[in-house]
Amino acid sequence: MQPSLRPWRRPRRYPPPGTAPGTLIVDPDAARPVVRLMLYGREATEERTVEDVDSLADLIGGPQSIWVDVQGLGDLATIERLGALFNLHHLALEDVLHPEHRPKVEEFDDYLFIIARVPYPGEPFHTEQLAIFAGRGWLVSFQEGRRHQGGSGVSGGDCFALVRERIRHRRGRICEGGADYLAYALLDTTTDAYFPVLEDLGEKIEVLEQAVIAVAEASLIGRIYGMKRDLLNIRRAIWPQREVINALLRDDGGIVADTTKVFLRDCYDHTVQLVDTVETYRDIAAGLIDVYLSSVNTRLNEVMKVLTIIATIFMPLSFITGLYGMNFDRTVSPWNLPELGWKYGYPMVLGLMVLIALGMLFQFRRKGWLGSGWPAARKPEEAP
Repeated sequence: MQPSLRPWRRPRRYPPPGTAPGTLIVDPDAARPVVRLMLYGREATEERTVEDVDSLADLIGGPQSIWVDVQGLGDLATIERLGALFNLHHLALEDVLHPEHRPKVEEFDDYLFIIARVPYPGEPFHTEQLAIFAGRGWLVSFQEGRRHQGGSGVSGGDCFALVRERIRHRRGRICEGGADYLAYALLDTTTDAYFPVLEDLGEKIEVLEQAVIAVAEASLIGRIYGMKRDLLNIRRAIWPQREVINALLRDDGGIVADTTKVFLRDCYDHTVQLVDTVETYRDIAAGLIDVYLSSVNTRLNEVMKVLTIIATIFMPLSFITGLYGMNFDRTVSPWNLPELGWKYGYPMVLGLMVLIALGMLFQFRRKGWLGSGWPAARKPEEAP
């Protein structure tokens, strides 16, 4: 089944013009939030689902780092209560509830607000918004929740499952790095998630290249434009995400430690690699359209050449049949088509027409006008 050319879109619900800044409006179709808590540090790790958001108040400022992950944006009371507990700005929460923003980073007094795009493979390809509030000793992340609850007909899955496993089993330095290192781990995960998507697109481009050259069917042009649309969506997510990581590298507010910036530089290199790959694939996809048009024109020229050769062969044959089809009275003059009275006139004319057709085909073959489907004439120097 061919993918639809219609881009995937969710309904946009923004406050009416003139509404006070920071007004929070929840999409009624948004998934109900599931709040997951992970407490981790140098000694112990705790993980649970939070039923009462107010219970988090006693954990803020404690010895352990806090990761509160909210999957789903369908409950305004939960969002507002989390904003009050962690002192999150209403303008930032407004951006969280309108998940159509480009990746960006904003610096507040005691935390950073980061927006990234998580790839969501499917037909057609699109992305989900990831919003991160990273403070000193705590991190709150907001995900749309469609992935985890099987939205849009695509199988769900936790894209941060490996990050959670690293915290549970205390692998690496994630339990010692603090909230800034956790923010890096989440950004690095979202960045690396684009590599398998691009690898799959690269394989599809190779298949399209072979198909365009071989058959140049009309359905291929739709697949090419679908590929270009997916690459454009990836580019729109990766380009600003590269600037987000670059801004975190230049952070001088003390939230991002120097030891974490070393890892952010590696993440920045990954985004640069992704950008280069996307631009390369976009150039190839654009070239596929030219190859498709050239293949169509070549096939059309081959068809026209065959038709022209057939018409050319029948031109002298039509002349002969037209000549002997004239109704002159032979009794009036001996010069009126005397061949009609000859015993061998009919087979002679048929033989002459066959010789003319064969002679013209032989001449076309010698000049190489019959295409690759006909055996080419052997040059004198190639004779055995």
